[in-house]
Amino acid sequence: MSVSNVSGVGGNHATAAATTTADATTMDYDSFLQLLVTQMQNQDPTAPTDMAEQMSQLASFSNVEQNIQTNNKLDSVLSQLYVNQSASLVGKTITSADGISGKVDAVGIYTDGVVATLEDGSNVLVGPGVTISQ
Repeated sequence: MSVSNVSGVGGNHATAAATTTADATTMDYDSFLQLLVTQMQNQDPTAPTDMAEQMSQLASFSNVEQNIQTNNKLDSVLSQLYVNQSASLVGKTITSADGISGKVDAVGIYTDGVVATLEDGSNVLVGPGVTISQ
């Protein structure tokens, strides 16, 4: 069994940590596939993996692929929800839980959610405790 394959995977994982979340997800998927192929290539010829175990591994691979696709679709739906929510806030008055109040001049969509910029320049994270009025 070759140790260089294991160190190669570790190097790729370190690279993935420095990339975006989507790239990290893809790297996890690629790493899983690479490990599965490496395991099949390096199995003991005197005691090969039985078919039931191989089918279980392939089912796991399929589940990982479906979960990644589902997460990507949910991210897309969430992004669209943020856009729709943002468009409806411009021109309305909002009050945050800590008392910051004002008319919304602009909105920004960030990883934390929707941030409303008020006419006075202050920013309010739109979330629980925020009151929206005409």
